[in-house]
Amino acid sequence: MRIDPELAGTIAAVVDEGTLEAAARRLQITPSAVSQRVKTLEQQLGRVLLVRSKPARPTEAGEAVVRLARQVALLEHDTISAFGLDANAEESDADASAGRIRVPLAVNADSMATWFLAPLARLAAEHRIDVDLHRDDQNFTAGLLASGAVMAAVTSQAEPVGGCSATPLGVLEYEAAATPEFVARWFPDGVHPEALRHAPFVNFDRRDELQHDWLRAHGVDPWAVPRHYVPASHDFALAVRMGLGWGLLPTIQQTAGAQAVSLGGPRVRVPLYWQQWNLRSPLLDAIAAAVREEARKMLAPL
Repeated sequence: MRIDPELAGTIAAVVDEGTLEAAARRLQITPSAVSQRVKTLEQQLGRVLLVRSKPARPTEAGEAVVRLARQVALLEHDTISAFGLDANAEESDADASAGRIRVPLAVNADSMATWFLAPLARLAAEHRIDVDLHRDDQNFTAGLLASGAVMAAVTSQAEPVGGCSATPLGVLEYEAAATPEFVARWFPDGVHPEALRHAPFVNFDRRDELQHDWLRAHGVDPWAVPRHYVPASHDFALAVRMGLGWGLLPTIQQTAGAQAVSLGGPRVRVPLYWQQWNLRSPLLDAIAAAVREEARKMLAPL
């Protein structure tokens, strides 16, 4: 059986855009045509490929089709580039997206806020790519790679996902910090377990374990400690610097004159790895090289 790349690409478009209507706009066809393509491929494969929710999401079979569609698009882009057929493409064309490729990548929030965007900006100036970033905790980004949602990911997982390669990037280091006023109020006699049980901290979201691990290392049950949830890396750091609570901040995010001081203790080290599809792709290799180069400059060595 042969899977039509156009039909597979339609499944990927629905997953990317969330609805059949949005996918239709991207593909420049009618929603009924999108629906017909989805139904045709599902009948051919004898599998349900999409859960018709809002947003639409792929089934396990649909994930395999999405992964295929992305790989085909990547190889097609590399082939066209090798022939030099996209060299004369201009943004003023009737279809400005012609010759461009969407590159979905997964990255943890702190990497995005501190070092990951710089290499992508340089790449976007050199290649006709549309970056589609998926943000998740570094412990979970590998799952997006396994599902086919992304082509590559910054992850804390050293073991390669099936069909992928893994390369060490470096270590993102964190330091527990708070404002001097917060320290004076909650830690007048130093940072000790009894004080930590009462001092509120800032958590990124309900899957963020960094603060929890730091508290456990100090002999404190994290679930008994007051906390605030601030689910954005920049705003998380701002909340700590405004005195909302203490929190673990990336050392490379600390700036001169920032309204936060260290609470002491060893730094928390989070090893990061670059995982990508195990394909011979010049574009994917160029992205990996740019990310590794920036990581060498910004992250601590493993």
